[in-house]
Amino acid sequence: MENQEIQILLVEDNKSDAALTIRALKKHNLANNLVHLIDGAQAVDFIFGKGEYSDRNPDIKPRVIFLDIKMPKINGLEVLRILKADDSTRMIPVVMMTSSKEEKDIIESHKLGVNSYVVKPLGFENFSKTIAELGFYWLAVNNAPRQ
Repeated sequence: MENQEIQILLVEDNKSDAALTIRALKKHNLANNLVHLIDGAQAVDFIFGKGEYSDRNPDIKPRVIFLDIKMPKINGLEVLRILKADDSTRMIPVVMMTSSKEEKDIIESHKLGVNSYVVKPLGFENFSKTIAELGFYWLAVNNAPRQ
């Protein structure tokens, strides 16, 4: 999938949350072109076609990024700051998907330009339903400009 359309870029270090997210999206046929990365440094390199992703065409942008906040190397807020500060990536919709209900995280995410902030629901059914709704909204309902 190196140089074809990416619908969802999932940046999540928690293996079980990532597995549940991918499973919920696949169940609703929303994970055809999904890329899963485990930390913010990988995400930045992937999006900009650097480091281990230097062979990837950075002009091919994800339709949406599902981004966790608390991750190793570079946290989600810093990834968001980098994306929204760059003209080539500013328009990519970013959804913070986190367990953090901390007001400072919510405020900072919105100040940085997050498109949506979602606290991961507890319980498999609620989690699965929320992920499916998010995927459907960002891939089928939302009208974003093509980049």
